[in-house]
Amino acid sequence: MSHGAGLVRTTCSSSGGALGPGAGAAQPGASPLEGLLDPGYPRTHAALLKVAQMVTLLIAFICVRSSLWTDYSAYSYFEVVTICDLIMILAFYLVHLFRFYRVLTCISWPLSELLHYFIGTLLLLIASIVAASKSYNQSGLVAGAANQSPLA
Repeated sequence: MSHGAGLVRTTCSSSGGALGPGAGAAQPGASPLEGLLDPGYPRTHAALLKVAQMVTLLIAFICVRSSLWTDYSAYSYFEVVTICDLIMILAFYLVHLFRFYRVLTCISWPLSELLHYFIGTLLLLIASIVAASKSYNQSGLVAGAANQSPLA
């Protein structure tokens, strides 16, 4: 007894290559981590700029941390802002390096990076101005504050 022709729906895409027995199996010689790490990203301009930002933030933090403080609140704010900014830049670097942006598609990564850089620049500008005004001619504090000034 035939029930007639019906609508057949498939969930496979025809652009994915040949499908058949063993199509989901790993290719011989292919690394299981091949899709996880982006080996070309560390050589891009964006990655090199992120590394340069992290290095300058670390230098500014060390300059301020190793100096004698005269105003605890100004320099502790500067330290918090530099370390938080360094951690966020490292997080964005790792997101791009390990291609997490492909997995976490619910987040607009370019917009979140833009907001991070806008807010981080504003906070670093304020922290640098406050730290420079409270430095009292101590060379380490002046170097740390001037190192992170966006206008320098």
